[in-house]
Amino acid sequence: MEHGLPLISTLVIAFSLALVFGFIAERFLKSPALVGYLLAGIACGQYTPGVFADPALAHQLSEIGVMLLMFGVGLHFSVKDLMSVKGIALPGAVLQMSIASILGMFVAHLFWDWSWGQALVFGMSLSCASTVVLLKALDVRGLLTSSDGRIAVGWLVVEDIATVLILVLLPPLAGILAPEAPDAVATAGASAASLSGEALLVEIGRTIVNVVAFVAVMMLVGRKALPWLMAQVARTGSRELFTLFVLAAALGVAYGAAEIFKVSFALGAFFAGMVMRESAFAHRAATESLPLQDAFAVLFFVGCGMLFDWHILFESPLEVLAVLFIVLFGKAAAAFGLVVLLRYPLGTALTVSAALSQIGEFSFILVAQAMSLGLADQNTMNLIVGGAIISIALNPVMFAVAPRVGKYLTHRFAWAKAAALRDAPFEVLPEEVEAERLSGQTVLVAEGPLGERFARRLFDKGVELVVVTKDVAAAGRLSDAGLSVLQGDASEARVLVLAHLATAGRVLLMDATPHGIRVLDSIRSIKADIPVTVVSDTEGIWTDVKTENVRFLSIEEAAAERMTETVLEARASGEEPGVPFATAKRVAADEAEDANEANNEGEKPESSEVPAETEPSKASESPAADEAPRAPATGATEVKDAADSAEVVKAAPETASPESADSSKPVDSVEPVESSDEKGETARKETKTESKEPKEP
Repeated sequence: MEHGLPLISTLVIAFSLALVFGFIAERFLKSPALVGYLLAGIACGQYTPGVFADPALAHQLSEIGVMLLMFGVGLHFSVKDLMSVKGIALPGAVLQMSIASILGMFVAHLFWDWSWGQALVFGMSLSCASTVVLLKALDVRGLLTSSDGRIAVGWLVVEDIATVLILVLLPPLAGILAPEAPDAVATAGASAASLSGEALLVEIGRTIVNVVAFVAVMMLVGRKALPWLMAQVARTGSRELFTLFVLAAALGVAYGAAEIFKVSFALGAFFAGMVMRESAFAHRAATESLPLQDAFAVLFFVGCGMLFDWHILFESPLEVLAVLFIVLFGKAAAAFGLVVLLRYPLGTALTVSAALSQIGEFSFILVAQAMSLGLADQNTMNLIVGGAIISIALNPVMFAVAPRVGKYLTHRFAWAKAAALRDAPFEVLPEEVEAERLSGQTVLVAEGPLGERFARRLFDKGVELVVVTKDVAAAGRLSDAGLSVLQGDASEARVLVLAHLATAGRVLLMDATPHGIRVLDSIRSIKADIPVTVVSDTEGIWTDVKTENVRFLSIEEAAAERMTETVLEARASGEEPGVPFATAKRVAADEAEDANEANNEGEKPESSEVPAETEPSKASESPAADEAPRAPATGATEVKDAADSAEVVKAAPETASPESADSSKPVDSVEPVESSDEKGETARKETKTESKEPKEP
């Protein structure tokens, strides 16, 4: 069927089939939805009879998905986070790509009799992991912001930069790598064969300069300009404009990075998100872009499936198995060994190796360029696409078997047991935690800003608490605040044991997802009778689960009840609920006032006698200056976050005048009530006036 509107028809076919196959995969096959998305792509691809979607348009739409996904990841990572993993990400990624490339090259040359040039391109295509698959795999398991997730993302960024370098150097090297195919290379690189070593170094240097220049521009200009622009758009109050800005920033920076600095779309979008993370609206930007990330990520998997010629499974089954062996075991073993050698915990090595045991979009781009240079043919593309499709589908299996592999290794080998005992930051409680705090304590399993704030409030109220979170940054902040915190996955029994669950009094679980069910299973395996309270805004999947001794606390109901109490208490005291906003102007005025008061205190005369010459100047001081209106002070003691606002109102006077308490009186007849800001200002003025009056001898 010929479509007059290829973009619309491609979107309709892709989304409809992805929905159907994704539902079948989740509900009946008990597999991740992405397996269904891949099957949907195969169904609407050019190699399968029936409906047909435009593969070129699908590829471009999937690139948008990569940009938005990397932009969202950048919003969760700071420059400090990225630099903290450079010691493992940089050497690990380079060595792992080299090992995978050499392994693939030798297999293709020795067993399939390919030329060294074609074999090298084939090996390099197997060395780079898919951005979308890796990030989705970490996000689904809640590992994206963990220490293991940061290592994997840093590893991915290094792979991205290395792939850009390979794509730049491939045309100049084509004449050297494929001398037996001069006709194919003639168009793309006729002069490449005559390039000297000096010219190649110039190409490498130019690529490195482009990457460094892009990073410098983003750090020096984008780091200030983008957050400022986001704040200006947010102040308009328009949700549509804010969403448009997020899209324009993510896609615009990614496209500009590719066009001007010749780096990949993914790298450009990642740095755009990373520099905007410092904005106060970064969390809102991540939330606004999430639906678009999910939608276009689906198109990425559908686009991968459309490239797959399933006939290769019958024509070259042994070659496909060899590709899978290199990707699933060769790459994973290389990454695992490197992480262990760099003296990181065994769990980190297993997570990173499972995340990297797949290939994707960078492999397709590399092979496509090699085909235009005579370094690959359609059979190479089919093998790469086939290996990518199957490795992506099997990636959840790699994550599932990783804990079992860890148990097997620790039982059989002493080095694995020693590696398992290495502790990453916040993976064990500090030794100075008193034993009394680990008996009858509350174990809080929480994620996100709300969970962190909830933990702080419980701690401030004197609740003996152990917090379990996957976010390493949140773990650091809570630890600095004095809380007992563990960074890890609460679904792992080892983490709960370290939280001293056996002696705990209760568990607060802020998770209404299927992952929360796995956490509950781990809790019951350690202490079957411990009370568990699920704290969430919705009951989620828990309504379909038969559980005992599990209660539900609604965040929405608790927030509504506390906000109602706050409003009623403020009304009874004749005040307005809440606290003033800490605007920059008011904070500056408060700091200036504090500085003036400090100077006045420092200028007090040492003796009670005042020199005669100072009397006129003191008498000339205008009382009106002290009575001039000022903006109320908004110091740190007055400005609280949303969680503390209830306590501020609660501390207000409980008594109210009859006029203010009589709700039946018309609005016009109510006596004007002095606000809390005016009361505070009047009290401060009276205090200052009394301090300036000379004391009687």
